[in-house]
Amino acid sequence: MRPTLSVALLLAFVTAAPAAEPSKDFYFKKGDRVVFLGDSITEQYQYSTYIELYLTTRFPDWQMQFLNAGIGGDTATGGAGRFKAQVLAEKPTAVTIDFGMNDGGYRGFNEKSAANFVRQTEAMVEMAKQSGVRVALISPNAVEVRNKPDLETYLETQQKFYAPLKEIAAKNGLPFVDQYAVTRKILEKIAADKASVKPFPDAVHTNEAGGLLMAHTILVGLGAPAAVSDASINSFTRQAKTSRCKVTNLEGGPSGVVFERTDDAMPLPVLKGWRGLLPYLDNLNDFNHYGLKVTALTAGKYTLLIDGNEIATYTSQQLADGINLGNLESGPIFDQGQAVLNAINSKNKIVHQRFRGVVMFQMPDWLADIGEPRRQEQLKMRKEQIDMAQAKVYELARPVTHKFELKAAK
Repeated sequence: MRPTLSVALLLAFVTAAPAAEPSKDFYFKKGDRVVFLGDSITEQYQYSTYIELYLTTRFPDWQMQFLNAGIGGDTATGGAGRFKAQVLAEKPTAVTIDFGMNDGGYRGFNEKSAANFVRQTEAMVEMAKQSGVRVALISPNAVEVRNKPDLETYLETQQKFYAPLKEIAAKNGLPFVDQYAVTRKILEKIAADKASVKPFPDAVHTNEAGGLLMAHTILVGLGAPAAVSDASINSFTRQAKTSRCKVTNLEGGPSGVVFERTDDAMPLPVLKGWRGLLPYLDNLNDFNHYGLKVTALTAGKYTLLIDGNEIATYTSQQLADGINLGNLESGPIFDQGQAVLNAINSKNKIVHQRFRGVVMFQMPDWLADIGEPRRQEQLKMRKEQIDMAQAKVYELARPVTHKFELKAAK
């Protein structure tokens, strides 16, 4: 777009608001070393990966580390038994504990099993407290009975079985996410709508939609901030107000604007498998809001281009009301987020191989004298590989400047 006004008049007066920091109540912190502990749902590396993706793209300078200690078929009893060797030995600063799906036995409520679940959960909490490690307790997702009607009894068992988790958390001053209650409400709404999206295809384990549902529920429940960044532009005065981003080289007027935007963070790349679930998660406005508002445009439709790529078309009223660009399906911002996700997935293959092949390896006593030194060598070597892969993730997540253009649609 070629400006038609004088250069002096086209100078932008940009007011940048202080960068919004997450609430002090947000569970995760800068520099955290996080361990996700749980059963096969955790070992799927879906909800945990999406939590990692959120934390990496939202806080690209936090330099966090992530490990997954999920084991298929495990229970709180197993988790407590391996807590020192497979969790505390990793020297985490923060742990999420998500057990209970297998503990309930997929049948009617059993008081003995429920009491044991409480004891083992409290044992893990106590070990973490003694080691100075923060813990967040998370109840499992509700089973999706639409996909397996014979689990209707277990759906009710879950509610009673997980209820003590809230009390354990309150007694120990820990955050608690009632994932069961949240996911049950959403699953019931999906079923009532007869929607095609099925987050838990086998009623228990996740697909991409289920991974998002879990990650969204956990992060929002732990106080995650909604906003990526916001830019509000008055096309007539050529003034901009921003939060967690900078707008520079703002030109144009009521017929369209051009500017450069440098964000402190980037939105999540919204995956194809997530899309059917978005209406049930407020279209991620409470989780992935990448805002743009442009007022005083001449009435009509405008095409948005980012770095020369046509992204979408909006009315002047939509732009005046403000739009969320966090859910874009393409373009350079989406592509950068996808590259970050790909790098996280590649890194997590090493994390999983290290955990299954080295951390979990049961050394026979007759081999300990030569085997244990080799294990330590492998742990060190693979940690270095993970650290290198993590550095690549953060390099890809580094904010870049993008050129935005709104021009009258043809």
